[in-house]
Amino acid sequence: MLDVTRLRVLDAVARHGSVTAAAVELAYSQSSVSHHLSRLEAETGAQLLQRAGRGIRLTQAGQLLAGRAAEIIGRIDAADAELSAHVGLTAGRVRLAGFASAISSLVLPAAAELARAHPGLEIGSVDTHPPEALAMLRTGRVEVAIVFRYDDAEVEAPGIRLHYLLDDPMYLLADRRIRGLNSVSDATWVAGCPHCRGHLLALCQTAGFEPRIGYESDDIALIQSLVAAGLCVATLPGLALRAHHADGVVATKLPGLPRKVYAATYGEPPDPPVVTALLTALTEVAAMADSG
Repeated sequence: MLDVTRLRVLDAVARHGSVTAAAVELAYSQSSVSHHLSRLEAETGAQLLQRAGRGIRLTQAGQLLAGRAAEIIGRIDAADAELSAHVGLTAGRVRLAGFASAISSLVLPAAAELARAHPGLEIGSVDTHPPEALAMLRTGRVEVAIVFRYDDAEVEAPGIRLHYLLDDPMYLLADRRIRGLNSVSDATWVAGCPHCRGHLLALCQTAGFEPRIGYESDDIALIQSLVAAGLCVATLPGLALRAHHADGVVATKLPGLPRKVYAATYGEPPDPPVVTALLTALTEVAAMADSG
């Protein structure tokens, strides 16, 4: 039978690519990490690591086992959190992953309200993009993921359940009052990374032009600084503007379908009490934001 402690060691080495860094994270000595890895190879009968210059890298077998180890450890940690929750809302832990503007505008107010009502609850969050947040949810590294969808037809992976929070409209940003996308068809644009700019390209295509992208950033403060300086125009969703709205930036709400924001959970209902409490708090905060 595989030893969970040794799987944790392999997972840490796989994530960091270093025995030294894994030892620091786990508060082990380097020799202890090396011992656990050696014992894991003996238990499995497979070579899991190989030397690469002064460092190490995982073999194909090591990569396979490390992927499974991440899932196993995530599920063990999730089970631990669920069992802790069954003592009631006086204790327990819930971990969340989501994009920055949602954490700032929705998660922080919800967490503050839960802290007042249930001081024993522990809530942690990770700032990441929706695909990464859902991957963390599936592997049990978090219990809740905050994601958005532009297309209701998108099919969720098996086991993912979406809890609707709000509609998040899009805004066109410039350093002056503008009438719509057609009025800035010749402007220079700032856009997010190729992974994040799909909706902007679709909006401009609908308006009959292709945006000339001169700047790239996912940082909402930097985007608005570029716009305020008169260097470019941009689109941002409403939650991002709630998190940060720079002086000198005029935001014009765009017609059309907004993106929808959801809290995602994994597995069959019911959710653990601490997860349910967080979902309730998020829904209440989102309702106030939607009406504001």
